[in-house]
Amino acid sequence: MTSRTNFKNTRMNYRAQNDSPEPKGTKPTREASSIQEVLTLMIVHICKKILFFDTNLKIALYLGALFLLSLIADVLTFPKSYFSRSDNFFNQYFVKIGWFWTLVITVPYVLLTSYTTCCGKRRMIATAHMVRLLIATVFWWGWTTLFNVIENNYGRCNSKSYDNKITCLKNGSFWNGFDISGHCFILIYSSLVLIEEARAINGWERIKDYIRDERYSWSIDDKAISTNPLKNITSEELEILKRSYEKFTPYVRGLFIGIAALQLLWDVMLVSTILYYHIMVEKFISGVIAILTWFVTYRVWYTFPYILPNKPGQGVFKYNKGKAQAPTPVYLKRMSSVNGKHFMGMPIKNQNSVDSTNQDDT
Repeated sequence: MTSRTNFKNTRMNYRAQNDSPEPKGTKPTREASSIQEVLTLMIVHICKKILFFDTNLKIALYLGALFLLSLIADVLTFPKSYFSRSDNFFNQYFVKIGWFWTLVITVPYVLLTSYTTCCGKRRMIATAHMVRLLIATVFWWGWTTLFNVIENNYGRCNSKSYDNKITCLKNGSFWNGFDISGHCFILIYSSLVLIEEARAINGWERIKDYIRDERYSWSIDDKAISTNPLKNITSEELEILKRSYEKFTPYVRGLFIGIAALQLLWDVMLVSTILYYHIMVEKFISGVIAILTWFVTYRVWYTFPYILPNKPGQGVFKYNKGKAQAPTPVYLKRMSSVNGKHFMGMPIKNQNSVDSTNQDDT
């Protein structure tokens, strides 16, 4: 028992708790947070609950709705609504250019998160992360192009005078073809891509603690075995990580909230498409193709350790626990009133004075 106690004491920077001020050189504590930051983290936490809903269950719901709800829609006529109009605002300016909006929000998000976790290594950012969006774009373009080819080549006009879709429609006739739903495909595939790319935020808040603890260990030249994920990075990488994390984190949080809002809109528009457009088989096939494409890439291809690209959140150190979500923050567990020092369990910065905890820990 004695040897075990001695070993433990040599591995841990143990200090008895007392009321005296912390001496210089002791391990720094978490710095205070402003009320604005606490409220932002609350919104991020709510978005995580919405976005990271069990993916397997979500896919089951997608397939069930595509089959059962579409089958009902083929038999019954649902009441008309704003969403049943093809010229509604969301259909015209979001769904029809859905992949554009997906890239608008995921490209900067992936760029900022990967730049931070890769410590600015541009080749790693491009080949291990940004290429995922290029691959997704190729699949989106390939499948939607194939859907159009099938409809154009294996359909017929109700007027025998025209033998192609464009001429048929231009002359006021009707083209009868097998129209695999491009809308269902883009809405489901885009939603799954958004969910997977957004996982880079899981564990993101812990990076701040890792940086603080590693800088402290370096300042005292700690030789003890460390469990800090940053233990193997260089001093230059650590400084890049610190600067990029502090600079980009507000944008990462904002983009994550935008991703959650866009994914929620895609689900709403998917229900609208299921109720009012296409027949069951056209929607079900497109949904199956979208899910299989997501599965082959994110759940098979990207999981191989020595084959690029990497999964979202992987960099020169490991902070992301994969499927596991970040633990519920303390401020959501311990609700307390504002007393000038704490808000919802977190210390608050005094905006009128310099917080004593915000000292340089080098």
